[in-house]
Amino acid sequence: MLGIDPGLTRCGVGIVDVLPDRRVSLVHVGVIRTAADDELPARLLAVSEGIAAAIAEFHPDAVAVERVFAQQNLRTVMGTAQASGIAVAKAAEAGLPVALHTPSEVKAAITGYGAADKAQVGAMVARVLGLAEIPRPADAADALALAICHGWRGGATAPDAGSTGGLTPAQRAWRAAEKSSAKRRL
Repeated sequence: MLGIDPGLTRCGVGIVDVLPDRRVSLVHVGVIRTAADDELPARLLAVSEGIAAAIAEFHPDAVAVERVFAQQNLRTVMGTAQASGIAVAKAAEAGLPVALHTPSEVKAAITGYGAADKAQVGAMVARVLGLAEIPRPADAADALALAICHGWRGGATAPDAGSTGGLTPAQRAWRAAEKSSAKRRL
């Protein structure tokens, strides 16, 4: 499972293996960095190449990307949205399923509290993965949190992703809520 915390200056990339019993192991974590004074096309290319390299090297089964939400700073949200689009396109190019998760979904999955702060998320990511330290910068921890969240939600890496057998009660409830929500949108 590949989690991507999109951004132009720092794009977090975290890859984990999630077992059916919810145990999680770290495969890779990193941050794709670009300089704020570089031209936009060069920055987007660097993000694209970094994500493509992670997909090529680690062969994830699915990609989870943080859903872009409105912020006060239009410039920041635009850069985040552009990096998010690159992540979704790279996943599609590789034929991988993509899921978008809101920050509050990820926080709730990792900490049990949808308004947890970055320190709480980082601490739980380190605990879940059995790491001695919180991955730094926060973008790296956030990317791992996205991957863990999606795996725990019964993402494409679950051996029974197409059915309900073998899922925890929480995963079954989550899947039922997603299906119900999708029907209401039609």
